[in-house]
Amino acid sequence: MEKTTEKMNEDPSYWWYEAFAPAPREKKPPGDNKMLTVIAYDVCDDRRLHKIAKICEDFGIRVQFSVFECYLEESELEELWQKLLAEIDPKEDRIVAYKIDARLAKEIRTAGTMVCSEKVICFLV
Repeated sequence: MEKTTEKMNEDPSYWWYEAFAPAPREKKPPGDNKMLTVIAYDVCDDRRLHKIAKICEDFGIRVQFSVFECYLEESELEELWQKLLAEIDPKEDRIVAYKIDARLAKEIRTAGTMVCSEKVICFLV
């Protein structure tokens, strides 16, 4: 009985199995630890406001004037959060971060136009 190509590729007795052994499977694909995080802020001072916006632009995209969507791993969120904390005046300003899991991120609804900090060449749907 002839072996199918699929079974031949998995059979270690074939020469190419040793030469091109399959990569070990990981539990999660790389980058799968990223979670949608929404950062919103209300900053009173214009100078601090611009600094906060600039920091957020390094981590995500602006979707409203004071709201950013960021896909971050936990370490990236911590880095962003520490940078934001260093810039705000806690007596006058407020920042919030909402972590949204992948299941709920698929259910997000939007309407209207979006504020965008960069020129959009095209939208992929």
